[in-house]
Amino acid sequence: MKLRLGTRGSALALAQSQMVADAVTAATGQAVELVEIVTPGDRSAAPVQRLGVGVFVSALRDALLAKEIDFAVHSYKDLPTASTDDLIIAAVPERADPRDVLVARDGLTLAELPPSSLVGTGALRRIAQLQALGLGLRTTPIRGNVDSRLRRVASGELDAIVLAKAGLDRLGRSAEATEALDPMLMLPAPAQGALAVECRADDNDLVAALSALDHSATRAAVAAERGLLAQLEAGCSAPIAGLAEISEAGAGPGRPPGSLRAPDRAAGAASEDEIYLRGAVFSEDGRHAIRLSRTGTFADADQIGRLLAADLLAAGADRLFAFNGGETDENDAVPGSAQ
Repeated sequence: MKLRLGTRGSALALAQSQMVADAVTAATGQAVELVEIVTPGDRSAAPVQRLGVGVFVSALRDALLAKEIDFAVHSYKDLPTASTDDLIIAAVPERADPRDVLVARDGLTLAELPPSSLVGTGALRRIAQLQALGLGLRTTPIRGNVDSRLRRVASGELDAIVLAKAGLDRLGRSAEATEALDPMLMLPAPAQGALAVECRADDNDLVAALSALDHSATRAAVAAERGLLAQLEAGCSAPIAGLAEISEAGAGPGRPPGSLRAPDRAAGAASEDEIYLRGAVFSEDGRHAIRLSRTGTFADADQIGRLLAADLLAAGADRLFAFNGGETDENDAVPGSAQ
């Protein structure tokens, strides 16, 4: 009997789900079939920040609870930070590169774009950081799948777009990026590039089988980033960014963006590794920003994020909401499509 894996129908969602399906089959020998689920977010053309958190995962979770599917794959950043009764994140596979990338006309880099160039992105987080660079760029909201976004650059409608590197990589289109953006310039959304494999909490056999896909360093990094997000969501509605990196004990941060501890190290070694978490909150116009960082151990991952959030709020992050005109933000563009 095949396992049923629920997925959205976008090219990126299908690619991500097939990756997980292949890994499950390789680890367990059990066949997996993909079951496409249409979500409310897929049916709406409204800006993502108006649709609300979780709009791209609710239908998948409903299908899980109704036992129409056995497990689901989500872009982790799509998930609400609140846990869901009766469901469990059974595995967090190794993360793809979490950075954002620029895809620009004529192969231009960000610094080479002329003033007044039109850059497409639906993320307030990205808009704020682009404005903060002082390059005189214009931004415009975009929705749609990766192909439609890339076509808008190729046609000359847009000078450039910004999207997640993981999305391009998983679609085999990495070569179309003209620049990978350093997190010092463009800090990613919490959990960007990570996947969450979710199933029913009482399906003990499947929980055990899926655990073979779990990557402890990625799970710890994402826990820290989502702890930051959860705490800030309670007291701040400004654009939020966060990135946790893992460094071996005593080595300090500074590995290439997206690099993580090798999964084949001794099991006990993980407890000695450190998490280096950077977090930032911005005003929408990019004129105001607060950036701070914290370090800690795997065991304290969630707490590291929450403590960093408290530091940011104490430094005035909640007041940045006043510069945003009262609008809420989901911190990224179309989840599950261009990430």
